[in-house]
Amino acid sequence: MSDNTLYISPNIQLPLAEIELTAIRAQGPGGQHVNKVSSAIQLQFSIPNSSLPEQVQQRLLAMPDQRVDKDGIITIKAQRHRSQPMNRQDALERLQAIILQATQTPKKRRPTKPSKAAKRRRLDNKKRRGEIKKLRRSINY
Repeated sequence: MSDNTLYISPNIQLPLAEIELTAIRAQGPGGQHVNKVSSAIQLQFSIPNSSLPEQVQQRLLAMPDQRVDKDGIITIKAQRHRSQPMNRQDALERLQAIILQATQTPKKRRPTKPSKAAKRRRLDNKKRRGEIKKLRRSINY
C-alpha cells in the first residue's frame, strides 16, 4: 500500500480518496484512555461510486454480509489496537480482504449422480433397518 493507493490485486488498485476514514471513540474497557482518545477508525466505502470493475461491484453488492448496507456502502469499524494508525491499517486490510474475496469467481457446480454401489448400499441399509423394525413388532398368535 502506497501513500494514496490501496492495492487489492496486481490488476486492481483503489485510490484512497474513494475511502472515507473517520476517527471515533472505541468501545469496551480501557478507562480514561478510551473515553478521551478517538483511537478507533470507522471506514466507509461506497461500492456504486467506486472505480472497481463492474463484475467485482456486482459480487460485492450480492454478498450476504452485514457490513454492506442496502445503499451499497461497506462500513468497517476497527478498534482492535490501541493506536489510531494501527486501527487505520487494520480497517484498510479488512476492506482489502472483502474486495479480494469478491474478485474470485465462484466455481460452477457439476451435478453428480450416486454410483450403483452407493445405491445398492443405501437400499441394503434400508432393508436391514426395516427388518430390525419388523422384529420389534408384537407377535399375534
